[in-house]
Order: sequence, then C-alpha cells, then structure tokens
Amino acid sequence: MIPPKPPSRPDRVSLLRYLRLFRRDILSAQPERLYRAWMAEFRTPFFRSFLINQPELVSRVLKECPEAFPKSDRIGEGLRPLLGNSVFLTNGETWKRQRRIIDPAFEGGRLRDTFPAMQAAARAAVDRLEGQVGQVSEIEALTSHAAADVIFRTLFSIPIENEVAAEVFTRFRAYQRAQPILNLAAFVPLPRWLPRFHSRATRRNAARIRALITQLTSERMRAIEAGSAPDDLATKIMTTRDPQTGDRFDTDEMVDQVAIFFLAGHETSASALAWALYLLALYPDWQDKVADEAQALEPDADFSALSRLKISRDVFREALRLYPPVPMMVREATCPHQFRNRAVPTGAQVVISPWHLHRQSRLWDDPDGFDPSRWVTENGKACQRTAYIPFSAGPRVCPGAGFAMVEGPLLLSTLLRDYRFECVAGRAPVPVAHLTVRAKDGIWLRVVRR
Repeated sequence: MIPPKPPSRPDRVSLLRYLRLFRRDILSAQPERLYRAWMAEFRTPFFRSFLINQPELVSRVLKECPEAFPKSDRIGEGLRPLLGNSVFLTNGETWKRQRRIIDPAFEGGRLRDTFPAMQAAARAAVDRLEGQVGQVSEIEALTSHAAADVIFRTLFSIPIENEVAAEVFTRFRAYQRAQPILNLAAFVPLPRWLPRFHSRATRRNAARIRALITQLTSERMRAIEAGSAPDDLATKIMTTRDPQTGDRFDTDEMVDQVAIFFLAGHETSASALAWALYLLALYPDWQDKVADEAQALEPDADFSALSRLKISRDVFREALRLYPPVPMMVREATCPHQFRNRAVPTGAQVVISPWHLHRQSRLWDDPDGFDPSRWVTENGKACQRTAYIPFSAGPRVCPGAGFAMVEGPLLLSTLLRDYRFECVAGRAPVPVAHLTVRAKDGIWLRVVRR
C-alpha cells in the first residue's frame, strides 16, 4: 500500500489554468515530470522560475552561495501580515543579526532544559485523548493542540489552556486554513506602494494574533526587568545580546520572532506528527514497533531517554521525507548564473521543493513508499546527506531543527505508549499545501486504548 500523494496536473496547461490550480493547491498544480527531472523552467509574462532537483544545484543555492540566492521577497507576500519582519522573511545583515540573537536559545544544552516542558505537553495530550477512546477523531486537530502546547510551555511557560494561548491557537488555525503559502503578488510583481490583497479574515486574524503576542512579550519584558521571569525560551531570546552590536530585541521585534516560532514550531510540527500517526495507522506493524519501544519511556524519564527512541525517530524522519511540512522554498538570483548549461538571469526565482526532492525517483529507492528502515541502508544514508532537507540546509537551516527532532519522537512515543490509531475505511487523506502540507479534509483515525 502506497501512502497518498496528490495527483499531478497535465504537463502543459495555460497560465490561467496553472494559476487556478496553484491557488487551489500548490502540490497538484505541478506536473508529474518533476518527480524525476533534475531541473524544470517555468516562464510567465511576469517572471522566470527554475525548480531544481539535482543535489549539486540544491547545495550550490543553499550551502555554497547562499548570499547570491537570498530568500525571495515574493514568499513574504502572503505571510507578512502575520510574520512582519521576522527571521523567516528577512535577508542580509538584518537576518544575520536576528540569527545571532536567536540561535543560542536552541543550542544543545537548551534542548535539555526544555525537555520537562515537552514531557508535560505530551502527557497532557495523552490525557485529552481519554475522552476520544473508541471514537473516530480528526488527528490534525489533536496534533495541532499538542504542538501548540509544546510551544507555549517551552516559550512562555504557560499551558495551552491559558486564556491568551488558547485564543492564539484558535486564531492561528483559522489563519492557516485561509492563507496559502503564496498569493497573487507572488506571481505578479507589484510596486511596494500598492496595497496587498489579503482577505479580510486573514488581516483580522493576523492582527489579533499579533496583539495577543504583544501582550505576552510585554508582560515578559516587565518580568525580566523585575528579575522574576522564568528561565524559558522567551527569556533566553529576550535577554541575549547581539555579540557584535550589544543590542537585544525590543518588544516589537520579539513579536515578529514569536510569530515565526509559532508558525515554524507549532504548524510544522503539527503537520509532521499528524502524518506520522496516519502512516503508522496505515502500517500497523511499524506502529507496534514504536509502541513496544515506547514502553521503556517512563513518565519521569530524563533527556537521555531520547537516545532509546530510535524507531520513533526513524518513523518521524520518514514522515518528514514523505510529507515535508514546508513543501517549497523560494530563492532569488541576484546575479546571472548557469544551471545545467541554461542561463539563469538576475531576478529569476529559484524554487527548491523538498516535496519533489524527497520523492526523486533518480535518487531514492522506493521513493513513494513508507520505509523507516531505509535510514540505515546505504541509499538512505547517501540521500540523507544530499537530498533530504525538511529543515532547509546551509546557513538558513531552521534553528529549531534539533527542537523538532526531540519533540516529534517524544510526542509520537508518548501517544503510542497508551493508544493505538487505526485507519477508517473510505477516509484516506489527500495532501494539500496551505501554510504547510495538510490533509484536504483532515486526517481521520480511530483511537483505541492499548
């Protein structure tokens, strides 16, 4: 049985048809040939775009010459109402300064410090499932709740039940469903002075989310000044000074960063965890292996217990391969280049698609199959080095990659220690790309107590 993937469009369609397909779903708007091509060029009256699948080209853009290929401004057209001037959207010296302040909070030692908060969120997720035993439940709602709880506990030392946290979570779910990764301005270059066409609901939810985050960060700033702030991620980031300038984030800057922490830390983790649970329901033998391994995870286990969750980690890694939460990354060429003897002009959009790279038929054995054991094979090890980028790569690699690889296996093991998840006949999920790769009508599984 092959895990679901969206159908591909015909190889040639009109620009209008492509825009309509793209607006509906980025993934099914792409042709089948991208799963085997090293590179593809797309031309429109407004821009030229090159999607690259060849590992050497991906490495050049992300690792070898990252400053020649900064993040495209067009990726921010649909996200700026929520993310402002966050590290996800900036380039150049602004981005470098932001990373110098943010990165220390996610170093190895800090992951150990956040582990108890992650454990508490995992146990709370288990408790919330108690009332759903024997029922068919929408799993993305479950994983979104759990991932949001992790973020609020590790970032602000508050559970998801906190009034402000609960409203941020609710508003963000509405924003996620309404806002695609790219909007019309990503295709048609518009002058800076022209207003962007975001829906009223998008603007309203973004404004309310930012107002709530402002409330949390302002309260934390006062607690830091009073010497009463908890030692969590928010305090660490807000008290870290740029080693070059000595400056810290002010409240306004911190609001932008918290918004992307929530997007990257909640939305992406929720997506990956939901698909992992579905895959384990689809392959119950692997689910049993994870559950058996999880029996050694005692409720009061310390950080070192993660080293024993090898199967869970490989399952989560495989879920990230098949369903990378961020399916496409867009860079912009700042000067002329040559890709495979083809001229790439200044201003061209360079698209790197983890979705297609992770399923590249010229690289991976059984690219569409679910096989967590692949990571110990020679093919799996080679592809992990050259063709596996769920967190991007190079200088712009996600600072929370290590955080996610602790959170995912921990939540997965904790849930499967007590519960079994079973597929529901006739309700196979269909992947679509909104802000992240989600299921068109949700992921529905039956929850059974072990």
